Amino acid sequence: MRFSVLASGSTGNSIYIETEGYAFLVDAGLSAKRMEQQLESIGRSMKEVNGIFVTHEHSDHIKGIGVLARRYGMPIYANRKTWAAMDGLVGDIPTEQRFHFDMESVQSFGSIDVQSFAVSHDAADPMFYVFHENDRKLALITDTGYVSDRMKGHIHGADAFVFESNHDVSMLQMGRYPWSVKRRILSDVGHVSNEDAAVAMSEVAALKETRIYLSHLSKDNNMKDLARMSVSQTLQTCGIVTGEYVHLFDTDAEKPTELVTV
Repeated sequence: MRFSVLASGSTGNSIYIETEGYAFLVDAGLSAKRMEQQLESIGRSMKEVNGIFVTHEHSDHIKGIGVLARRYGMPIYANRKTWAAMDGLVGDIPTEQRFHFDMESVQSFGSIDVQSFAVSHDAADPMFYVFHENDRKLALITDTGYVSDRMKGHIHGADAFVFESNHDVSMLQMGRYPWSVKRRILSDVGHVSNEDAAVAMSEVAALKETRIYLSHLSKDNNMKDLARMSVSQTLQTCGIVTGEYVHLFDTDAEKPTELVTV
């Protein structure tokens, strides 16, 4: 199983996952043209993609889905409430391309099992995914106001995580956002901070080689170096020294990460 974070941030999010015989996207929050370009930059083509799993209906996760669905005839997977929320946002998607992926369920595609789980975000019915192949596990979790014990149970022990590290609390509090937006981000249906993300990471990382991709960083209220430093320091406080078996990686709003094997 291989993956690349094609884009991550408030301007658009998408992750590419492939295994023997199958290739998928989780979200397509860039324009269709940009999505095609991002895939080309890692040596892949949209023609190879077998479907898109949708996490929720916010525009930075679904911007390109309608055009890609119509252009390539690929299946789109989402839960019923998310499908209802996307109506009017993605244009017409033929019925035969609309597939339901229920919350807290598993669907299998060849050798890979895809598991969905609920997160806490201000969307209709937001959920993220864990990909299992043989004894390997890739867990994706962003766009959540907190990481509950139930979420931790789903993602625990993954070999690689794409984990939200959205904001530095001090930067957010002192920043230019109106208080209503700050309150939303800090709420239980907003986004997790660097420190809160790191505490959750310390509770789900197993004693093995683990890759953690810090994702969905706020353009205004975070920086890559700050996120990496804050997460590393908090992990160390929790007894995990990064670089030993837990390794941190950046993601970017414009540049895909290297295509790596889980």
